[in-house]
Amino acid sequence: MTYSIRLPQDVETRLEKLSAQTGRSKTFYVKEAILEHLADLEDYYLAVSRLESNLPGIPLEEMEQRLGLAD
Repeated sequence: MTYSIRLPQDVETRLEKLSAQTGRSKTFYVKEAILEHLADLEDYYLAVSRLESNLPGIPLEEMEQRLGLAD
């Protein structure tokens, strides 16, 4: 799918500079930025949804243990 967006000039300049420095296309970096930010937004809205559903929380110690982070 193709999208058309308008970027502020300073963002466009930064994107052009990065593209020239790395040899990758501006499209590559735009896609990377969207994918990274999209994942963050999905996580955020999932967390908000769960908070609004009043699901029980998990104590930090238990989460650390589940993730193998406990000392």
